[in-house]
Amino acid sequence: MQSTPPVVLRALTKRFGEVVAVDGLDLTVHDGEFFSMLGPSGSGKTTVLRLIAGFERASSGTIELDGRDVTATAPFERDVSTVFQDYALFPHLSVLDNVAYGLRVRRVGKRERHARAREMLALMRLEHVEARRPHQLSGGQRQRVALARAIAVRPRVLLLDEPLGALDLKLREQMQVELKQLQRDLGTTFVFVTHDQEEALSLSDRVAVFDQGRIVQVGTPAEIYEHPVSPGVAQFVGTSNLFDAESSRRLFGLEGSHALRPEKIRLTEQPVEDDAEIRLQGVVTESIYLGAAHRVHLRLDDGTPLVVLETTSQSREDRGAKVTACWNRRDLVPLETRTPAEGEMSTQ
Repeated sequence: MQSTPPVVLRALTKRFGEVVAVDGLDLTVHDGEFFSMLGPSGSGKTTVLRLIAGFERASSGTIELDGRDVTATAPFERDVSTVFQDYALFPHLSVLDNVAYGLRVRRVGKRERHARAREMLALMRLEHVEARRPHQLSGGQRQRVALARAIAVRPRVLLLDEPLGALDLKLREQMQVELKQLQRDLGTTFVFVTHDQEEALSLSDRVAVFDQGRIVQVGTPAEIYEHPVSPGVAQFVGTSNLFDAESSRRLFGLEGSHALRPEKIRLTEQPVEDDAEIRLQGVVTESIYLGAAHRVHLRLDDGTPLVVLETTSQSREDRGAKVTACWNRRDLVPLETRTPAEGEMSTQ
């Protein structure tokens, strides 16, 4: 028997005066999945999270949690918890009392709430800091305390609003691993907001790409990356070489616009005799060292720019070198035909 989806949004709209922040959005989040909402600043993803949490009131449409219409319900009456980017810990409370706070609001007895708070701290490997205040913790510890507080009330859905954004790169990467493992261990549905496409791809079961208050594509990380539906998605999620309809027809004999990921291309100075390959001549205009790879910029013979990503061991091209760029025809991804305003995602 299929369970009721924990989150269903129907024709959800939110206006702030004349500004439409969320525009008739439909979305279903499945039970137990790690679902990410990805998009640039101002795309509507955080507003959707706040609507689900009840911190904003919908202008129209409905929000269902576990099959119950909660569109007009107060935040404390919804079976969700929220983790914010700034963690929102109480500076005057100990770590233990911060974690137990949600249980205290629910009138759980002191002994039981402290026992459950200690259980959550043990899950986060923070038993040794329960008596400290938040200012005595590192950024990663504060983030784990905020998570412990959110899951202590055993919510049906955990909402996370860019919770790793304030961490440095190494700590953010470490916390990504821990966050995914926590979600698997708990089996709780996570709804995660981020503007970091690498974070969304590495953590999620499914991703919704947002732009201008709408969802432009929903799918698994592999589907979003390998088969973007528009130039905007192809450029926002990773890096892509984009070929409009005229370029596609001239270079490949194909109709419509196409995208090509840089890592699908290889460079050679030798003739290629594979009929399945596309082969185009060009000149290296720049080669940028990235550690594990080089990003090589070409100018094809017809003037078209091309970006290639090669592993460091493969790359040997210097500026001005004449090369052949090769790739398989199946690696060209057809894109939907859209006007520039629709096809280009906003970056503001």
